[in-house]
Amino acid sequence: MTSTPGHAPLHFKIVIDATAPHAQADFWAAALHYTVEDNSALIEKLLGFGAVPPELTVESHGRRAWRDLAAVRHPDDPYQEESGTGLGRRLLFQRAPEAKTGKNRVHLDVHAAEGRRAEEVARLEALGASVLRQVKEPGGEWVVMADPEGNEFCVH
Repeated sequence: MTSTPGHAPLHFKIVIDATAPHAQADFWAAALHYTVEDNSALIEKLLGFGAVPPELTVESHGRRAWRDLAAVRHPDDPYQEESGTGLGRRLLFQRAPEAKTGKNRVHLDVHAAEGRRAEEVARLEALGASVLRQVKEPGGEWVVMADPEGNEFCVH
């Protein structure tokens, strides 16, 4: 199916609830070789105008960041220079008061280079992920893992 004439495809991001959004952003930036977004220019501007209170911010990586939000983006995708917000492939971690309690309804599939799944799984474990199970089915093999907050993802 193609897009309707006169209607551009919609831009989206995947939003993941987190108890520690900055730690999750750091994990996923390292896991995917993504870039943690730098929103400090926008934050400093908004603080200067008195548009947001300082309590909504924290220091992360030596710069101002939103207290309850942190995002990662693909390093090759475009982004807004004024806000630091990615305009392409992007994961946003938002603070949620409760911990994860059930199975994910949506998960990420990470694709390792040919013949490098075991190496990728070991790298992700070193970053703080854990192996939940190995899957071998007629349709393929993969490893189900959990990020540091327990969100499942698969390594193919």
